[in-house]
Amino acid sequence: MATLLAAEQKPGTTRTLLREPDGGVVRRTVLPGGLRVLSEHVPGVRSAAYGVWVGVGSRDESVRQMGCSHYLEHLLFKGTHRRSALDISAALDAVGGELNAFTAKEYTCFYARVLDADLPLAVDVVSDVVTSALIRGEDVEAERGVILEEIAMRDDDPSDAVHDVFAEQVLGDTPLGRPVIGTVESIGALSRATVHGYWRRNYTPERMVVAAAGNVDHGALLRLVRRAFAGVLERADVDVRPSVPRPDTAATRRGSAVHLTPRRTEQANLVLGGTGVSRLDERRYALSVLNAALGGGMSSRLFQEVREKRGLAYSVYSYNTQYSGAGLFGVYAGCQPGKVDQVIELCRAQLDEVAAHGVTAEEMARGQGQLKGQYVLGLEDTGSRMVRIGKSELVYGEHLSVDEALGRIDAVTLDDVRAVAAEVLDRTPSLSVIGPFDDETRFTSAVA
Repeated sequence: MATLLAAEQKPGTTRTLLREPDGGVVRRTVLPGGLRVLSEHVPGVRSAAYGVWVGVGSRDESVRQMGCSHYLEHLLFKGTHRRSALDISAALDAVGGELNAFTAKEYTCFYARVLDADLPLAVDVVSDVVTSALIRGEDVEAERGVILEEIAMRDDDPSDAVHDVFAEQVLGDTPLGRPVIGTVESIGALSRATVHGYWRRNYTPERMVVAAAGNVDHGALLRLVRRAFAGVLERADVDVRPSVPRPDTAATRRGSAVHLTPRRTEQANLVLGGTGVSRLDERRYALSVLNAALGGGMSSRLFQEVREKRGLAYSVYSYNTQYSGAGLFGVYAGCQPGKVDQVIELCRAQLDEVAAHGVTAEEMARGQGQLKGQYVLGLEDTGSRMVRIGKSELVYGEHLSVDEALGRIDAVTLDDVRAVAAEVLDRTPSLSVIGPFDDETRFTSAVA
């Protein structure tokens, strides 16, 4: 395991962080200005994935900036000083590559996946988009309409929207509790000056991580990155060290409540739960095992009790989301409105049962096996490998080998799972519901 933070590494130096038994090697170079460049050589593949990670997301926005991070995900592809929007998309289409981006609450990533021979093109295009976007006024206006359509699409899917409602219900009207995509009001109010200023202030070398995985040579990658980021690095202070992961400080929490969003839908969509554990909490492995056993698959308690035995819902599962200083644990279900009380009662009963008694040894072993299988199978392509090293560097500050990651899952004990279940589940939960109901007090007894 590599625990040396990049902030402790001298600019201009390269370190080997991991050597996997299969021949894979992870290396990191810190360039002047604090830009971190990581590569993972994956033996036996003919593809490469390249990503630029920026340590800024919706959590970093003020109320006036709400939605800026996601807005930039759209705008940076609209054109640079060297390329039009068509040039950007056509460059990767012409080689059968994939070009995309995603925004989360604590980071944003722009990436491409290509044949190994086309890695120079991927580095050039993605880096150009991130560092040299024009962000013109007319593009801001054009994308405003696109994002408002995206919000409307989210709102038309209550199985998606209910998770945003739940996050705000538990974490409150804070940057962490607000939706990544913004709101109709916030997107409508954003100006070109606000979005451009947000980009200029936050997209700086010390907040960026460049990650590449696949048939990649670290030295060759460094030369490509230095050329692509030349203008940015020349403007950067050569003594700047890269930023460390966001401090694990507590987030504001609203607490327990019922929130009903009346909507004439064919289904009732609900999330029942509350706060979880933070990203750096050592109990996160035990909570992940608990989540798998409680609602992570077809053999889980929730799936068996709600769907298999009673046929009350098509989709029912639990989930565990972690941030710096905060986390969420929730149970989702979608059911016919007339069955909502029975579904909530069953879900609440399972939460109370596991909070009081934990899970069985068989359930824990099944949960551990599920997590390990998902982890390894999820690393079978270069894109997921790139995500692993980029995210590990940016938000965790450590790099685990595959065996070390599996070992941490195996190290979870039944007492660990029972302890975290008692801590996380033995609380009065919050309940968020979207459906054809008029009075939220009808649900009060379910969370009493």
